[in-house]
Amino acid sequence: MLTLLHIENIAVVESADISFDRGFNVLTGETGAGKSIIIDAISAILGERAYRELIRTGTEKAFVSAVFDGVPELPWFETYGVPFEEELLIQREIFLDGKNLCRVNGRGVTVSQLKALGRSLITIHGQHDSQQLFDEQTHLGLLDAFAADGEQLSVYAAAWERVRACRDELERLSMDESEKARRQEMLQFQIKELERARLQPGEDEALEQRQKLLMNGEKLSAALSEAVTALFGDEDSRGSAELLDEALGALGGALRYDEALRGPHDRLRELSFALADAGEELRDYRDRLGDSEAELDEIGARLDLIHRLKRKYGASCAEMLDYLARARTELDDIIFADEKIRQAKKALEAAENAALVLARELHALRAEAAAELERRVCRELAELNMPGVRFVCQFQETPLGPEGIDGLRFLMSANAGEAVKPLARVASGGELARIMLAMKNVMAAQDQIATMIFDEVDAGVSGRAAQKVAEKLRSVARGRQVLCVTHLPQIAALAEHHLLISKSQRQGRTYTQVDALDRGGRIEELARLIGGAQITETTLKSAEEMLVL
Repeated sequence: MLTLLHIENIAVVESADISFDRGFNVLTGETGAGKSIIIDAISAILGERAYRELIRTGTEKAFVSAVFDGVPELPWFETYGVPFEEELLIQREIFLDGKNLCRVNGRGVTVSQLKALGRSLITIHGQHDSQQLFDEQTHLGLLDAFAADGEQLSVYAAAWERVRACRDELERLSMDESEKARRQEMLQFQIKELERARLQPGEDEALEQRQKLLMNGEKLSAALSEAVTALFGDEDSRGSAELLDEALGALGGALRYDEALRGPHDRLRELSFALADAGEELRDYRDRLGDSEAELDEIGARLDLIHRLKRKYGASCAEMLDYLARARTELDDIIFADEKIRQAKKALEAAENAALVLARELHALRAEAAAELERRVCRELAELNMPGVRFVCQFQETPLGPEGIDGLRFLMSANAGEAVKPLARVASGGELARIMLAMKNVMAAQDQIATMIFDEVDAGVSGRAAQKVAEKLRSVARGRQVLCVTHLPQIAALAEHHLLISKSQRQGRTYTQVDALDRGGRIEELARLIGGAQITETTLKSAEEMLVL
């Protein structure tokens, strides 16, 4: 249940704290006083889109927070890692640059995560909801919501996805003969070109690395020659290997006099062997570089081929080999198309049969729910001063599709003896508002949402019908919290808590404030709703008589 709403710098509201109670709460006020701003602020807390135009002129950001109590332990908390508490604090800051900062119990969340939570806390119903009843595309979704058939819908959706995949596969295989011939010829050419290239995974990177090495072969060869000369000498100098051999010879002679020199002698001998091996390895490496020009030509030609193929088939040898595998598969599909088409048709038939069984089961659930929906809506409408109404859920069988085999539209007859017709052809504005209220009341019994908001859903309703709508709203509020924005005194009089939205001007700026009314304040506000600006003793007396609390 929503207990406290705090608003800063939203439109004409500079700052406001609004307390809400259990049961039936109404908000009234002059047109333009800011009632819709309160609804906009609540919508922002629920994660709905908040336009920067909401921010009060002259300020950099708007802020809204709300406190809820008695919140159930929803799966949302575990999903998004937010600690659960029965008292819930939601905060949202909206900046001029479009940035939003949202927090739930102090933990940062995204707007989409906040919206997922908001759907479980409050439902808001406005005049546009009534207009949605004219859109027959929404009717099946409303019935499914009433039927609570989400699990069956999920099972069917998976079956329909298999049907769709089988249809796509059959369409892919069933190209016309001329297109098939063109595609086969193209694939055969591409496969032959790639096979002839004999590509290896990673070959391009290895060749480029080798090319880079050989292109610096002259510098590398000079460095190796210098190293070999230092080891073995040349015509003008003696190398370290020769000097090391002389040292070994001298130590070998000294060993005759002192065996303690055996250790240094042996280590120098090992070093001499290692130096000779390293020198020979360097000589061989230098000599192989002599063929670098021919190898460079070969590498360049190979890389030219690979780069030309890359422009057609992929950015690397690995990608081109993947393309080759896919091309071989597609060519097989074309060559053996008749057999594959037969198999695809068989798979499609099996998928459609399985989906059709589930669609019929889903239809049976919907038909049963439709009968109950008709009964409940008619009962609700009778209580809303529409006793002669007939409300019908009319099914039309459709080809197998994403929604099953059901088309659905709501039909109505507002008067006894009249044939049922589409809502858009028979429902007046006031009747449509009552139908929507009846639908929402019936739907409310299917969910556990604690707070419902009705934003001027009483449009076009007056007289006895208005009294019936008021009684219905109060009835809905018995098991939950209801907030209702209204202009009708009949509805305001039946509320348990009354909030007045008013505006004033100070220093050229407009300010909105929200006040909880006591009994005297409620009588004055009801008198205004009854008689307008001219409040008389008669209207005050009528207001007092209407007030049941």
